[in-house]
Amino acid sequence: MRQAVGTALTAVLLFLAACAAPAYPRVSLVETGAPSSASNPDGPRKLPLRVAIAAVISPQATLDAYGPLLDYLAARLDRPVQLMQRGTYAEINELIRSGRADLAFVCGGAYVEGQREFGMELLVAPEVRGETAYFSYLIVPRDSTARSLADLRGRSFAFSDPLSNSGHLAPQWLLHQMGETPDAFFSSTFFTYSHDNSIRAVADHLADGAAVDSLVYDYTIARDPTFSRRTRVIGKSGPFGIPPVVVHPDLDPALKEQLRAVLLGMADDPTGHAALDRLMIDRFVTVDESAYDSIREMAAIIRNWHETP
Repeated sequence: MRQAVGTALTAVLLFLAACAAPAYPRVSLVETGAPSSASNPDGPRKLPLRVAIAAVISPQATLDAYGPLLDYLAARLDRPVQLMQRGTYAEINELIRSGRADLAFVCGGAYVEGQREFGMELLVAPEVRGETAYFSYLIVPRDSTARSLADLRGRSFAFSDPLSNSGHLAPQWLLHQMGETPDAFFSSTFFTYSHDNSIRAVADHLADGAAVDSLVYDYTIARDPTFSRRTRVIGKSGPFGIPPVVVHPDLDPALKEQLRAVLLGMADDPTGHAALDRLMIDRFVTVDESAYDSIREMAAIIRNWHETP
């Protein structure tokens, strides 16, 4: 079992584990179906708002981090909220595509893939430390002799989620620019399914290198300085558009606008602000589609590269 690193770190990992082929082993599924305590038990029964989140740490930690946000949505919308947890971004995308979830928190890579496949729609995005962008860090053990990606030839490498931008797509793009593929360049690769696991894999010398979300890495070493003594950054790529909040394009327009308004107004409401603090973000903001153009372009080139005989 992975060591807990605190609710705040969990929230950052969940929100910013930014993210390309979606074929990989399925994981166990967990759903929390109990309506929020903020719903009205005496009023007419209302269908719950179904919120999907990739549980990259643990189901309980996810619930602890997102609980205040879910309660806030339930109170403002006057309806119960159901948390739907899944272990991978592909599973979250499928919930939105099939209409089994109304709202989801995904990474940039998963959003770009969902938009391409079925028109997944950007609703809002979190602003963190005044920014709506992040980077992909290339990390190695502190005692490694590697100074760049080129020095990791013939070594082992950890990716996060297959739909992750920072943890999978970005390093593939760097290799593409070198005329290389992961299979040919590295001696072995594996998926950890979360950025904190990738950091630990490198720190524990289970991998010679990894690509991780910059915000997650920076917060991890601030929270636990031992990781800064056991790992180091040898490169970064980006900036990229921050992981967004998304909906299905055919979601009821009135609900869509209501959700957008509630999320955008959270920072100006004391209760909403407290829920945002729990998630370690400043506020929700609207962002332009162009913020994800670099991810979209990389994904298209890598996809065509893999499909070319």
